[in-house]
Amino acid sequence: MAAPLDPRTGTPVVAMVGGGQLSRMTHQAAIALGQSLRVLATDPAESAALVAADVQIGDHTDLAALQRLADGATVVTFDHEHVPTEHLHALERAGHRIAPGPGALVHAQDKLVLRRALAEGGEPQPAWAEARTVHDVAAFADGVGWPVVLKTPRGGYDGKGVFVVHGPDQAADLLEAHGTLLLEERVAMVRELSAQVARSPFGQVAVWPVVETVQRDGVCAEVLAPAPGLAEERATAAQELAVRIADRLGVVGMLAVELFETADGVLVNELAMRPHNSGHWTIEGARTSQFEQHLRAVLDYPLGDTAMTAPVVVMANVLGGAASADDWAGPSLDERIHHCMAHWPDVKLHWYGKGQRPGRKLGHVTALGNDVTEVRARATAAARYLADGVVEPAFAFEKEH
Repeated sequence: MAAPLDPRTGTPVVAMVGGGQLSRMTHQAAIALGQSLRVLATDPAESAALVAADVQIGDHTDLAALQRLADGATVVTFDHEHVPTEHLHALERAGHRIAPGPGALVHAQDKLVLRRALAEGGEPQPAWAEARTVHDVAAFADGVGWPVVLKTPRGGYDGKGVFVVHGPDQAADLLEAHGTLLLEERVAMVRELSAQVARSPFGQVAVWPVVETVQRDGVCAEVLAPAPGLAEERATAAQELAVRIADRLGVVGMLAVELFETADGVLVNELAMRPHNSGHWTIEGARTSQFEQHLRAVLDYPLGDTAMTAPVVVMANVLGGAASADDWAGPSLDERIHHCMAHWPDVKLHWYGKGQRPGRKLGHVTALGNDVTEVRARATAAARYLADGVVEPAFAFEKEH
């Protein structure tokens, strides 16, 4: 049976579960490919729902809403992993194509499932255990030392659901609140890295340079491409690790492998099977962005060139400042955008259409150049100005008229 196509355009219809910024930027890539992105959003004011033409309102935990989304679509994919696995199996049984399929996606949904699969494949990861009781935690800590890290197996993101525990009493409270948890050693890491790979159903893969991710309060603040000072041998090993995982799990679409770099090598932290914050730099910084590549992969199109367009690319997230929108007393958003463009005309801005609140990802900026220190300074200064109207002393400028 031929895959459904949009009768108006003769091109595929990709349905994406989730209406956030990842859907919004995937929609932008779909336009250039002549495709129609259908979005399942929980609210008409969500980031992607503000710009996409084909928006369905519904909850990702509602099987009926997912079935409506899938009807007439060529393929169903995701901008987050929080869809119940049993619903995805139901869609497959009904004949809908899901990419990545539920058998792969569960490894990004459930950290315990991921840890078991990595152990079976002999891949590098932190020491870990499943914790059901305080005794489990104490026995594990006897081997690796305190503090240890406890994680909720499902539902955590941007630092949520991750707890550094210094003793049995803290562990007892968390186990009582959350039940079974993933228990990990606290890794003595040098920094965090991300290796991204795209994989098609045909089995074609494409990788980008390994990047450094800079986290603040559990949220990605900056991405440096390529990771500064990363030895070629270690970078290649990280890319090969990402490809092995994608092949072993049968991933279709984008895969981001979040890594801890240690003195001895890299360890797998978590997976994301969708476009990922660590790949936003690819919109301007690579020949093929992660968003276009995700569409190519889930549709089994040939994958695009991933070569960088500049020696150094830095992406900085615009994170909501200390004030909520109601309490904001600084320059208006329009004024901040105006002056940002005037002062940093080469910095590219992506705004997500979200309301402001502290710590929220409101948008991102990307800067390109030759020197990582200089490029990073431009990106972070522009992002900070957009977030809270503060101008770094090195970039002081007079108000435009």
